[in-house]
Amino acid sequence: MTETVTDPAFLTGQYSAHNYAPLPVVVAHATGVWVTDVHGRSYLDMLAAYSALNFGHRHPRLIAAAQRQLERVTLVSRAFDHDQFGPFCAELAELAGMQMVLPMNTGAEAVETAIKVSRKWGYAVRGVPADQALIIVFDGNFHGRTTTIISFSSDKDARDEFGPYTPGFVSVPFGDLAALSRVLADPETGPRVVAVLVEPIQGEAGVVVPPPGFLAGVRSLCSSHGALMIADEIQSGLGRTGHTFACEAEDVVPDAYLLGKALGGGIVPVSAMVSSREVLGVLKPGQHGSTFGGNPLACAIAREVIAMLREGTFQTRSAELGARMHERLGQLPEEVVSGVHGRGLWAGVSFTSRSGREVCEQLATRGVLAKETHGNTIRLAPPLVITESELDWALDTIEAVVTS
Repeated sequence: MTETVTDPAFLTGQYSAHNYAPLPVVVAHATGVWVTDVHGRSYLDMLAAYSALNFGHRHPRLIAAAQRQLERVTLVSRAFDHDQFGPFCAELAELAGMQMVLPMNTGAEAVETAIKVSRKWGYAVRGVPADQALIIVFDGNFHGRTTTIISFSSDKDARDEFGPYTPGFVSVPFGDLAALSRVLADPETGPRVVAVLVEPIQGEAGVVVPPPGFLAGVRSLCSSHGALMIADEIQSGLGRTGHTFACEAEDVVPDAYLLGKALGGGIVPVSAMVSSREVLGVLKPGQHGSTFGGNPLACAIAREVIAMLREGTFQTRSAELGARMHERLGQLPEEVVSGVHGRGLWAGVSFTSRSGREVCEQLATRGVLAKETHGNTIRLAPPLVITESELDWALDTIEAVVTS
């Protein structure tokens, strides 16, 4: 091979499907909040793989847990039990204040699990007529890109030209309790609603925080109408917002959490639906599963993640440094920045006229990695291990780019 065709970026463009448009950075090494590209240049990671790297790149405790398990057993499938599975389920259930866990791999799989379980629960427990179950979702949602999930997406890039679409969903404006109440009270739709699927904060939409009281209102409406409240905390959960779960900001406990990303410690994909025995107990052997879901390696790493979250340090760091980050971002000039939104170490910055992609490209040239969304917004979600000085340097860089 010539030097040209061994270039990683060239090979990606030539042989990978073009379903992503990455920034022109090819990472070769990473530690903590820093990544180094193939040319030896370092960058501060302000994206953390959309919260999958809450604990930073290659956290020593997580790497040690993975190495210990790699020397023992990595996969047995769910045809057999293993010594990490039961403890993982028990520890995650306890962390979430729930009773049962159904482990999967990717976030989208956790969402698909919730859709199936909610429907099954609706038929078996609520007595909804066969094949008539409805699930309420919210405009601007992002729950994944499977065929069923994009069927209730309002993102044209994710949805268009992938039909026919899966029925059984009703979408209402995010943050609009009156609209949600109307669907639940409607005599045609209300009795068929088995669940309300909600992101406590909409990440892909630009880290959009709903109005105060919205989550509590969703909880109240679900309880009064006999529907499950399913909280998709795949991005917002596990310390990102300054709480273990973003729902805790309003003292809300849903009927189920959907978790992923950070649960795998940035090493392996781990996701789960965590709920009550009444809800997850509707499943019988053979009705749902995954060969790799709950595998020994994944469980060992996730158990260490849970142990780290039990200490509360990461939640506190996110709350304290997040307040500092939002204060700094809030001082950016209004003629350039139209809004800053988010909670904890998680923010969306929207621009009046500049392209989010352009801003991210300029940040990369100065050693800061972020990602655009929906045209004129960038997302910031640094690893929770970031130091105050590292955060200040990143924010100084962002300010310099934004005001240039």
